[in-house]
Amino acid sequence: MKKVILCKYGEIVLKGNNKSQFESMLLKEVRRRAAQIGSFKVTYSQSTVLIEPLDGEIPESVFAEMYTQAKKVFGFAGVCEAACAEKNMDDILRVAAEYLPEKIKGAKTFRCTAKRSDKKFPLKSPEIAALTGGAILAAAPWLKVSLDSPDVEIRVEIRDKEAYIHAGQEKGAGGNPIGSAGRGLLLLSGGIDSPVAGYMMAKRGMFIDALHFESFPYTSERAREKVFELAKLLTEYTGRMRVHVISLTHIQEELRDKCDEDYFTLLLRRFMMELALRLAKERELSAIITGESLGQVASQTLPALCVTDSVSDIPVFRPCIGMDKEEIIAVSRKIDTYDTSILPYEDCCTVFTPRHPRTKPVLEKVLREEEKIDRATLIEEAYSSKYSVLVKQFDNNFENRF
Repeated sequence: MKKVILCKYGEIVLKGNNKSQFESMLLKEVRRRAAQIGSFKVTYSQSTVLIEPLDGEIPESVFAEMYTQAKKVFGFAGVCEAACAEKNMDDILRVAAEYLPEKIKGAKTFRCTAKRSDKKFPLKSPEIAALTGGAILAAAPWLKVSLDSPDVEIRVEIRDKEAYIHAGQEKGAGGNPIGSAGRGLLLLSGGIDSPVAGYMMAKRGMFIDALHFESFPYTSERAREKVFELAKLLTEYTGRMRVHVISLTHIQEELRDKCDEDYFTLLLRRFMMELALRLAKERELSAIITGESLGQVASQTLPALCVTDSVSDIPVFRPCIGMDKEEIIAVSRKIDTYDTSILPYEDCCTVFTPRHPRTKPVLEKVLREEEKIDRATLIEEAYSSKYSVLVKQFDNNFENRF
């Protein structure tokens, strides 16, 4: 019995004249993943992507991995495993009786529905559903019909070439295909929030680079490795990510020695933003992405964010801005970054933390503090420390570009 994976479009169905561009990006991403897993044919029709094995029977583990990967592709609202049948009721009933009992053996009630994308099929949807439901009851006599609140919904889809029978679909990744909304630069700290911010912008279709700031020897190599691991986890959704690393050590030492301690965090954030802006323009990235949440810490009050943003002349996206910590943690668990994010390795923001940071800063006073240091020279020195690592899904050997 041939099994396939059906992936149903989400927002793409609303794209009008631009729909073909989104479909092209979506298919490219599915085919990239499929090529790494096994021999699959990927086609699309009627707002559904069909993934089918090319070699007939394949190991269940390979099929399961492809199914898992399909659920991580941005652009799909739903994903399901389905059995194929010829477009006649005899074969549909045979396949339903053979395929479904094992798939729904834990259920007690079911409902059967049908959809005819091919309107030339001789039976209408209610008739198809009724006949298939009868075949299922005969093959699985422990089941009962429940039209209002079934444990499982059986669906028969009559499409252009074949019929497909499945026991409901799982939720897809949603959003828009990766790369369909431009390119941005994620400030990836190693904490809980920034990977979530990167995921959320990637879900909206943005292809992302990442920038990590380190403060060696105040921060360790393990802290840096933790960031690369977070980037690797994000590539389960983005496919690839170039991670850039810049040292802030000398900047932080200069701020510690020459500036008012209360302004330390704000001054450092402005350095980060300016370095990020320079990298974004060099890489032709159109936005900066941070994991900040309004009021979560002193540097994330509204006045502090305004002081930080005054450095940048490109958009700064903060997808976590209205979320509380528990909501952010819930997303981090969903995308499997939480356990890595909480590993106890320091990041640069924990170095020389002021005892009484300013929560209502005035830009003019911040600028006066910056006059105490050679800002331009420090920026040049820090930027010259930059190196980049290309992190790819399915590849544990990072490509270093010094």
